[in-house]
Amino acid sequence: MVAEGEGAIVAYILVRINLGREYELLEQVRRLPGVDEVRIVYGEYDMVVKVRVNALFELDRIVTQLRKLNGVLTTTTLISS
Repeated sequence: MVAEGEGAIVAYILVRINLGREYELLEQVRRLPGVDEVRIVYGEYDMVVKVRVNALFELDRIVTQLRKLNGVLTTTTLISS
């Protein structure tokens, strides 16, 4: 886990969620190490997760944890420059 303002890699994970599970998953996702911010959104995706990590393997770990959560349908990861 990295402190506020640290982390060489910033990524946004777009998440599709089963109908009605958004706010339940919001709390679970907020507790994942490396997660900087979580927002419920409307449109093609249901949630945007901002993560800040020092290495790609940490990002991979977060994405894997997200995908294992009950109610997550798909994820799309965008790495920021």
